[in-house]
Amino acid sequence: MTVREEGNPQAVDGSCPAITELRLSAYKSHRGTTLPLAPVTLLDGPSGSGKSSALQAYEALARLGHGRSVYEAFPDAVDCVPDQARPDRQRRRGFRIGCTAEGPAGPVRLDVAVQAEPDLRIVGERLSAGGGAGRGAGRGGGVLFETALRDPSTHVVQAAWHTAGTSAVTRAPLPDDRLGTAMVPLRVAGSTDAQRRVLQAAEQVVVALRSAFPCDPLPERMRATVRVGEGLLRPGCDNLAEVLRRTRAQCEDRHAALVGVARAGCAGPVVDVTPQVLDDGTVRGVLERGPDRVATPLGRLGDGELRFLALALVLLTGPGVRAADPAGAAGPAGTATASGALTVLADGFARGLDEVQARRLVELAVRCAGSGGVRLVAAVSGASWACGVAGAEVVDLRGD
Repeated sequence: MTVREEGNPQAVDGSCPAITELRLSAYKSHRGTTLPLAPVTLLDGPSGSGKSSALQAYEALARLGHGRSVYEAFPDAVDCVPDQARPDRQRRRGFRIGCTAEGPAGPVRLDVAVQAEPDLRIVGERLSAGGGAGRGAGRGGGVLFETALRDPSTHVVQAAWHTAGTSAVTRAPLPDDRLGTAMVPLRVAGSTDAQRRVLQAAEQVVVALRSAFPCDPLPERMRATVRVGEGLLRPGCDNLAEVLRRTRAQCEDRHAALVGVARAGCAGPVVDVTPQVLDDGTVRGVLERGPDRVATPLGRLGDGELRFLALALVLLTGPGVRAADPAGAAGPAGTATASGALTVLADGFARGLDEVQARRLVELAVRCAGSGGVRLVAAVSGASWACGVAGAEVVDLRGD
């Protein structure tokens, strides 16, 4: 375990774009916070230190990366502005958030300025390559794409990106309620080297952001049976049993790994973790225990055991919790590598878990991250139980 407050983001495998840094400025309790994000990152700090707000900012960026509106990304935008923030002469208040995505294009920074009052809008955006925001850094570095609000009476921003054709820069209006970077593939032709650099950088950021999967298993919702074919896993893991059924049918190795984890984190002997299809067409999960394989419905387990199993299944299944990946398309740790990546955002990660369960999950996350298909950013209050887990980075927010 490594404890860090700030520093350079850890390098990642360039084949799979990933967010390696999160930046928050005048956002809730954060004034100028830079959070390095390793493949497995634990945001540690007491209540009020900004762990949850950091994950909320990450999730908001992910929604923007999916092309959703600023209203969907920030339903409580005014609450994101610090109470002490004073409006300017036009009564405007807002905040800034940003991230760095690493991948084939190298480090690419995205910085977004959001106006929360009097009208919610994105008033500025900057996409820069080479890890810096300086203009004209050369050889693909510097600012590649940016937007700015020129006329507050309209609902558009002026966008500009490098062309290097007959005109060095192309300008066009874009709506102020969407992330311009997510619209770059629809606007940039890619006919010059400069345009292709802009496209590659934008796509890298968007792909990395879209890998986010906010996950907070809610035991009270996981106890009921669900219909077969219920679909993709919900953030609250309501339909855990159906994902268990699909995962078990698609990859025996992954299922065996889940059983091994269950033995380490659930009370009593565990022989198997299986889905059980009932006569009414619904499915529930059961633990098979002892030599007689007595079936205990997952709904009878305690909250901690249910959360433990849900998080373990998410980590082991990887991108497949959101889409059925080809059978057997699993890496050494049981994670899917052929269908993209999954970045699990887990607020209250250790809630209801004992220290042994929490440590087992972090160890599992490190193993799954080794294939490059799964990452974990988790909020915890105290991470002493993670001491000695190589590959787990702890970012201390107590000083923020």
